[in-house]
Amino acid sequence: MKKLLIAAVLLFATSLSAQSIKVRGVIQDTLSEPLEFANVIATIEASGDIESYGITNEDGLYQLDLPKGETYTLRASFLGFETVTRSLTVPEDAENMKIDFVLKSISTELDGVEIVYEMPVTVKGDTIVYNADSFTSGDERKLGDVMKKLPGVEVNDDGEIEVEGKAVTKVMVEGKDFFDGDSKLATKNIPADAVDKVEVLRNYNEVDQMRGLGNDQDNVAINIKLKEGKKNFWFGEVTAGAGIDSDDNAKYLVHPKLFYYSPEYSINLITDFNDIGEVPFSWRDYFNFTGGFRNFNRGGGTNFNISQSDLGFAVAQNNRANEIETKFLAGNFSWRANSKLDLSGFAILSDNRTNIVNNSIRQYIASGVTETTASVNDQRSQLAMMKLSSVYKPNTDFQLDYDAIFKISKQTEDDNTLSQFVDSTNNIEEAKENKPYSINQNVNAYYTLDDNNIFAGQLQHLWQDEDPFYNAITDLLPFSGIIPVDSTQNRYNINQQKNIKTNKLDAKIDYYYVLNNTSNINFTLGATYSNQQFDSNIFQLLNGGGMLNFTETPEIDGENLPLVNDVTYGFTDAFLGLHYKVKTGEFIFTPGLTLHNYNLKNEQLGTTVTQNDWMVLPDFNAIWNIKKSESLRFNYSISAEYTDINNYAEAFVFNNYNSMFRGNRNLENALSHQYSLNYFSFNLFNYTNISGSLNYTRRIEGFKNNSEVIGINRVGSLFNIDSNFPDETFSAAARFSKTIKKIQFNLNANVTLSKSNNLINDIITESESLTQGYRGSIRSNFREWPNFEVGYRLTVNRYDNGGLEQTFYTQRPYANMDLRFLKHFSFNAEWDYYNYSNEENTVDNTYSFFNANLYYQEGESPWEFSIQATNILDTEFTNNDSFNEQFNTTSQYYVLPRILMLVVKYDL
Repeated sequence: MKKLLIAAVLLFATSLSAQSIKVRGVIQDTLSEPLEFANVIATIEASGDIESYGITNEDGLYQLDLPKGETYTLRASFLGFETVTRSLTVPEDAENMKIDFVLKSISTELDGVEIVYEMPVTVKGDTIVYNADSFTSGDERKLGDVMKKLPGVEVNDDGEIEVEGKAVTKVMVEGKDFFDGDSKLATKNIPADAVDKVEVLRNYNEVDQMRGLGNDQDNVAINIKLKEGKKNFWFGEVTAGAGIDSDDNAKYLVHPKLFYYSPEYSINLITDFNDIGEVPFSWRDYFNFTGGFRNFNRGGGTNFNISQSDLGFAVAQNNRANEIETKFLAGNFSWRANSKLDLSGFAILSDNRTNIVNNSIRQYIASGVTETTASVNDQRSQLAMMKLSSVYKPNTDFQLDYDAIFKISKQTEDDNTLSQFVDSTNNIEEAKENKPYSINQNVNAYYTLDDNNIFAGQLQHLWQDEDPFYNAITDLLPFSGIIPVDSTQNRYNINQQKNIKTNKLDAKIDYYYVLNNTSNINFTLGATYSNQQFDSNIFQLLNGGGMLNFTETPEIDGENLPLVNDVTYGFTDAFLGLHYKVKTGEFIFTPGLTLHNYNLKNEQLGTTVTQNDWMVLPDFNAIWNIKKSESLRFNYSISAEYTDINNYAEAFVFNNYNSMFRGNRNLENALSHQYSLNYFSFNLFNYTNISGSLNYTRRIEGFKNNSEVIGINRVGSLFNIDSNFPDETFSAAARFSKTIKKIQFNLNANVTLSKSNNLINDIITESESLTQGYRGSIRSNFREWPNFEVGYRLTVNRYDNGGLEQTFYTQRPYANMDLRFLKHFSFNAEWDYYNYSNEENTVDNTYSFFNANLYYQEGESPWEFSIQATNILDTEFTNNDSFNEQFNTTSQYYVLPRILMLVVKYDL
């Protein structure tokens, strides 16, 4: 079936080619010098509609595809040059033509500004400007639908925008931040019909005087320019719907959105209330949402992160949940208070209730035991965050920024699990609760003394408090050799309290001495100070309401093993860095060294352990700008990895009902050597985009879990593995897209090979995982005809744990269609087919998902009515597999049933 569809598409593309010709030529100036990135646009003379466009390459060459039997106006333009216009008639019997243009320079660029914005694509330095209407067909509903059709831009499965394979870290609308730190909210909420231009800002730095001083090649931002009718007016939509699922349960959807943009201020309001599985903001989004805050010492050689003590809450996803109910409210504002001060901020509130039903088979490597589990999980995530930002810029030489982000949440989870292994059955009830809150503040100052001396200072402070609580009620006696439980109970009710407080301060000053237009020297002086407190205890609730606190320290093999933590941990990193950046021809080199002094101190169990380390950590960056739109980048760095207090606390803590863990107060740092090679080519001459990357990481003396496994029970502790047993990760990624007339072809490939060494039952074993992902698709972008996308995904996961090898395959052909008919109706459908199997053919599951929507909107009426159906085939579950050094897991998740909705939308 898939081969027939692809063959039909290729035949269709060939038929289109036979009905058109190619017009090629050269655009140059009056000195016969070729003009790269000059624009040629062909419009139908009778209607003025754009038929084709071209952008010249480095040799000034362009090409156009023009259907036969029409008369066209060709217009060649380049910023700073006069526009040249020609008329061209293409008869039915015409053959390919050659037309050259010579452009004359003009003294002003005012006329060129209008021309730039008429072109479908223009390139101005590191900025690519897309005219949205040139790529859309009228079927698009949200910004994400528009972004998918722009050459060189992708929207991944999580709704995040990627350019050149890099995630977009900032989205702006009319130059104003749109929920800083996330692109998902933009792609899923900004209406497609409001978008006029999309500006992709590569090598982005929001501070003017810092541009070009460092290496910003991984920074990509998006700026959305709105259509004239959307400026200085409120716009948005109100969506509401009601329906029923296949189990006769009522369903609802309420989704109002409101936007306002003017030169002085902007306001965005987004709400979403539904129980149909649409999750606008998940627990994972909450923790990944930086709000613009980034790793402070990125590139400085230190990897020290404060971990989240989340108790291993189940990750709620709409393709792994039996039920989901969402309540979401978000607001974003920006205000130009005066010519020197800008204020902005956002607030997000989310309340998600999720029911997850999961069946799993877990194979333990060390013991050879297989455990089967059936679990029902009820989870609630209540999340809130608020950010306030200010930018004070009294003149071009000084800028002062202040940001503060506040986070508070409450997450609860109740889990009932039936565990079966060997001849044992264990009925487990688990309850988890965590109520963390944090305040993160950031102050940045930038000062330009003169053309040669530039200063930058940064101060960041984090305060975080976490109190995760864990409760497990089991039939079987848990860890009898470690926890002195009262064994006379019918069931064992074990509880654990933890509290982790973090106070972390980062500060640094950068001085840039600009030698000339092609080189500068950067001196960095800074420090990181972190102080953490960790308290935990375990107790048993007894029948009749009594409580047994485990304050005694059991002795195993002559070693006292504590059950109560009272730990204070301090980490300090003082560093001095030197980097030299030089541009020579097409190359940019940035070598650097950073001298670090690390001090660690942990106090627990009545004693103190200290460490003092001196290190010189090098890094090197090289960029080869092969062409203006083609580059090759190489990065090398050594980073010292230090861990936080969770891995230093020596008393036992529960991870879950069959896993306990204790830290190691004598842990030392790990070292990671990281290499990366990235290639990117953005070719608008032949509409081909290619990107690829190779990455290699070698981690020595890494933190390893020394696990003792008995049956399905695991007791782990950390240690530094010998440098003769490094961890290695190889990864490669490649992306290719090409547009032929109205058909776009896409190919993606990702391969990751990970090798690690672990100590299980006092034996070092090597684990290896090879993950391969491949994707190919063909997509049309017609204005008058139906549009389609057909594709195929293949995922191969191979795990080798100490000789236990397993390979899993997921094959996913898919097809999407958009159709407009009877003037006012439109229809779209999505079909995903899954075949999940393993190499031994002991697992072979096949299922598919089919969603469809029928819309009715009369002309320019603000009212739209639709019938929306999800999971039409009423598929019951999905599968996935996972791997770590201790066990392999194959899981089955029950999913939302078929849902049929009647939805009404009103455009404001």
